[in-house]
Amino acid sequence: MPDPMLPTVPLGRTGMDVTRVGFGAWAAGGGGWAFGWGAQDDEASIAAIRHAVELGVNWVDTAAVYGLGHSEEVVARALAPIPEADRPFVFTKAGFRWDDADRRAEPARVGSPAGIRRELEASLRRLQVERIDLYQQHWPPDDGIPLEEYWQTFVDLRTEGKVRAIGLSNHDAGQLAAAEAIGHVDTLQPPFSAIERQVAERELPWCAANGTGVIVYSPMQSGLLTGTFSLERARRLDPDDWRSRDEEFGGAALERNLALSDSLGGPAARHEVSIGAVAVAWTLAWPGVSGAIVGARSAAQVDGWVAAATLALDGSDLDDIAAAIERTGAGHGPIRPS
Repeated sequence: MPDPMLPTVPLGRTGMDVTRVGFGAWAAGGGGWAFGWGAQDDEASIAAIRHAVELGVNWVDTAAVYGLGHSEEVVARALAPIPEADRPFVFTKAGFRWDDADRRAEPARVGSPAGIRRELEASLRRLQVERIDLYQQHWPPDDGIPLEEYWQTFVDLRTEGKVRAIGLSNHDAGQLAAAEAIGHVDTLQPPFSAIERQVAERELPWCAANGTGVIVYSPMQSGLLTGTFSLERARRLDPDDWRSRDEEFGGAALERNLALSDSLGGPAARHEVSIGAVAVAWTLAWPGVSGAIVGARSAAQVDGWVAAATLALDGSDLDDIAAAIERTGAGHGPIRPS
């Protein structure tokens, strides 16, 4: 049974109280598609998800596109034996169309109302649930469908009871305001870490002012801020791992990022936690952030970051991290929460 003492906070106005960290199931999708993390053992993913739930984590975030449907199936397998009363909330996303005949082709970002409804039915089947707790538009679409049209579809799905809450992922403050005029935006899911800090300028304040919950993704910058990454590991990334093509994982940017990661060792030592836990807790220190999505490819990796659920960084910690950001020149955006 999950630990009832792991603290929770309200997720905006959804009525759901969530732990400060949630399990991210991106890597559970496995390899063989455009944005995979390379080969991943399903049993290891299942063990990681169950371990997180046993430790008290009460939500899992996935998406239809992760592994082209496979991540949702893995999540369903992981949760199947857990008694219903102890199961975590399950969040997923729509908005991608892929080609099963060419799995490595980059999926198209789409937003047609009929497509969203088809995606929802497919996710319900794969997840083996009757209702999605939080359903999100993964990215603004590239197919010409206006925000007003795809967001109205999400609002309708919430009204119909097919989903409990609705959110936007990777949308900016202007898009949030436009959506809010149609129907309340329950949540935002943006990228946010001590390296990628841009959403602290406009999106986090907007969400705090409008009662929109925020669940940030990649708080450890996809492994760069775990304290275990290195130049050598970056050079050995599998070509099937999307990070091998990401600019933050190469050249001068990688050196700056690893220097910042090393600098988190001071706060980590003071609190007797991992560098990764400090990186996650840093995102949670910002006003407006409800929780952080943290991935794991094994149960042991969960143990490395779960302490962030209860870790409160103090002013001295935040000052040290801000100084390290300035000193290393890593990333972009505001460097310290007020």
